[in-house]
Amino acid sequence: MSRVSPKVLALLGLLTLVWGTNWPLFRIALDELPVWTFRTIVLSAAVIMLTLILIVRRESFAVPKGKWLPLIAASAMNIGVWNIATSFAVLYIPSGHASVLAYTMPLWVAAIGFAAFGQKLTGRLLAAILIGAAAVAALMIPNFQSYASAPLGLFWGLFAGFCWAVGTFIVKRTAWPGMGLSLTFWQVVLTLPPIAIGALVIDGLPTQWPSTKALTATLYTGFIPMALGTATWFALVKLLPAQVAALSSIAIPIVAIVSGILILNEPLSALQAVAIASTVISLWLALVPARQK
Repeated sequence: MSRVSPKVLALLGLLTLVWGTNWPLFRIALDELPVWTFRTIVLSAAVIMLTLILIVRRESFAVPKGKWLPLIAASAMNIGVWNIATSFAVLYIPSGHASVLAYTMPLWVAAIGFAAFGQKLTGRLLAAILIGAAAVAALMIPNFQSYASAPLGLFWGLFAGFCWAVGTFIVKRTAWPGMGLSLTFWQVVLTLPPIAIGALVIDGLPTQWPSTKALTATLYTGFIPMALGTATWFALVKLLPAQVAALSSIAIPIVAIVSGILILNEPLSALQAVAIASTVISLWLALVPARQK
């Protein structure tokens, strides 16, 4: 495994911070906004942000010939299902717990890569995945009782992780000539109409204006984590092997838990501390190559 460049490590660190700190904001926004309405506003804000960036950078909006089908599939998995499933998960279980389930994605990537594509796992990467799985288990153990009483939260969290893994493979295994930020732009644009229709049909028209706190959390989610964070993620998927890119995301629920402690005053258990340490070891194994003898 080649050494990961400082640029990639910087992108990983930025993405971990942006996506991790966003999870407690879901709870703040969803206390006042229905799921479909919340996601419609988030995606609309993301489209505005991405459009402005593409125009300022004078990048092309064009989609290469023959790429619409994989683009629609990637959009459905990476943006559509992810947005709705994670929002429903947060409704049934605490945001930090939901993030742990959603970020089982690296384990799904490893399983799908091995079963569907015959991808081999090096001993070092396999160890990283197993330690990462232990970290996820350590975070889940204290919450088995709440999961048992909220099976829908468990389902939606794991379903989000699985679909994200499928979407990661679609993006990784498809050539996107000439598409940079526009790859993210079109995935968000394609997802917005069905979710907006869902908001009208399921949630109906809003009857009251959300508080400044909830609206700020919603718009921030759209402008920064959804637009810029998602664009950063797809850049990393192109730069790293699928398993390594996926494994790099396991630090995000750790940040989500710490954010929950700071923002929502949630306690830090001993198992959570073990999970944080395990995550650090797992990332080191995945991203830092072994010394050559």
